[in-house]
Amino acid sequence: MIHIRPVSDLRNKFTEIENTVRSGAPVYLTKNGYGTMVVLSIEAYSRLTEDVEYALDTADRMAEESDVRYTHDEVFSKLRGSLNG
Repeated sequence: MIHIRPVSDLRNKFTEIENTVRSGAPVYLTKNGYGTMVVLSIEAYSRLTEDVEYALDTADRMAEESDVRYTHDEVFSKLRGSLNG
């Protein structure tokens, strides 16, 4: 079930939002009828970013072990080549 609440509920009904988020469900907040943000538990956020953090840590270790550096153009040229075949 998707939980959509007005952003004013952060102030007025914080405990309800906190309980929903702690159960593992995100809460989508709106302002003037438009989506503005999503509230997640720290655990849910960590699960979402875990793979990215691991990849960045791996890249940092690889950079420390090598003196090879690429320019922005070199990196994106290689990526475009890989994607386009």
